[in-house]
Amino acid sequence: MSLTMEAILQQARPVLPVLVIEDVGSALALAQALHAGGIRVLEVTLRTPRALEAVSIIRRELPDLIVGAGTLIHAEQFLEARDAGAQFAVSPGCTERLALAAENVQMPYLPGVLTPSEVLLALEYGYRSLKLFPANGTGSVKMLKSLKGPFTGIRFCPTGGINVDNLLTFLRLPNVACVGGTWIAPADLVKARAWDQITQLASEACSLAASLDAPR
Repeated sequence: MSLTMEAILQQARPVLPVLVIEDVGSALALAQALHAGGIRVLEVTLRTPRALEAVSIIRRELPDLIVGAGTLIHAEQFLEARDAGAQFAVSPGCTERLALAAENVQMPYLPGVLTPSEVLLALEYGYRSLKLFPANGTGSVKMLKSLKGPFTGIRFCPTGGINVDNLLTFLRLPNVACVGGTWIAPADLVKARAWDQITQLASEACSLAASLDAPR
């Protein structure tokens, strides 16, 4: 069964970890630590030389995880990501070339938007699951509330500026499917290989969100 971006974001709730992997040797242990904390979907950003290799390793060794490639800013990266095993793609913005590249490789795609005009552009290409980036502070919460009226049925994954302190503020919004963030696997803990602490951060985020999703 093929994945859709809507289904991926549903699986990702509450948090889609955004990973910057400098040491490919730590990729599997990092993914295992997040998985142990309740994470089911993660994004490996293509900001480092061996990011695609990290995607391949995680996909091969942890088939229960859904693994995406993020920070795609060039059209050719979509094919590279798919060939490495990525199951979805994420970009910080949305352009015609990127949208067409995602369509050409038939890969679920989460394009980044920040303004109503950018939401309209993404809608023209059929995308109804979008990344709000950067999402920093109360201004982004107000933006998401404002977008709910004219853009019914659109679900967002706000990213950039999300942390444990404002996690629930965003997740309470009805048009937020999940949030993305780097805080759940911070660089200092990854460098120190503090896997237990990363598992705890993931578990805490999942536990915080559980009360929102519990039947009432």
